[in-house]
Amino acid sequence: MDELVSVMTLTERIKLIASEIGFADVGIAKADPMDVSFFCEWLAAGYAGTMGYLERNIEKRNDIREILPDARSVIVIAENYHTPFYHQKEDIGKISRYAWGDDYHDVVIEKLRRFCAEIESVAPGCATKPYVDTGPTMDKQWAVRAGIGWQGKHSNIISRKFGSWFFIGLVITTAELVPDTPVQDFCGNCTACIDACPTSAIVKPYIVNGTKCLSYWTIETKPDIEIPHETARNMDGWIFGCDICQDVCPWNRFRKDTDDIRYFPRYDEIILNTSTIDNMQQEDFSARFRKSPVKRTKLGGLKRNVRALNNGKS
Repeated sequence: MDELVSVMTLTERIKLIASEIGFADVGIAKADPMDVSFFCEWLAAGYAGTMGYLERNIEKRNDIREILPDARSVIVIAENYHTPFYHQKEDIGKISRYAWGDDYHDVVIEKLRRFCAEIESVAPGCATKPYVDTGPTMDKQWAVRAGIGWQGKHSNIISRKFGSWFFIGLVITTAELVPDTPVQDFCGNCTACIDACPTSAIVKPYIVNGTKCLSYWTIETKPDIEIPHETARNMDGWIFGCDICQDVCPWNRFRKDTDDIRYFPRYDEIILNTSTIDNMQQEDFSARFRKSPVKRTKLGGLKRNVRALNNGKS
């Protein structure tokens, strides 16, 4: 009984620390093996396109203890990034909400490292390892296991508390903690995200064909790969990512705004002037998008996206 009380007390303390650091939510799951058969089927269907890195380290995706031996728990945090600014449907040069401010990898990992230090101080002798969408971990599935939310039909995790505008971070740890209970799927009969997707990338509920997704084409593909005309003609004004499936999700009426200014739009811009991008030089690109998610597509990719948007109108 004393040991159980100790585990419960440690769990409560760690959750309090997560709240004090500023995470929107925290949940815990046992570090048991993960069934990755559905993920392997998704890969086999070709839905990952050129993202070959997803095919590596399947054994680590299956068993997180391949990353941290003796891991007993996975702590999952939700980092809210919603800010009180909104695109208009007719806007041209739209960039995804997550990319308006600083790169979330930098912001969240800094907070997770502080979190890990605090965990190790209240649980002496335990080991921790943080991840922010940077390793072979099934982040969304861990979020489901930890009770953060359920995986919606658009494949994003949805919280009943604040919708889907949040990043996921993991802390793998050898500490023994009390796991949370997964929540049920509350999508019901809703098909808003499926109906709204301009390229029909959500091929069926919960399954996204990456090779049809605007985010894939405008972010993940190399700059020398031209966007297919069929995709270009349905870009709907987007040149970096796409938020449509989240914009239409009824659960996002419960969204909450973050007070972390690092996620607020740089230069008050939520759209980019396409003519400016056309004429932008590398030096300007590097300065404008330093520590921004937009740097991932490179200047050549951003220009390619603008070119596709313009060609799609013809």
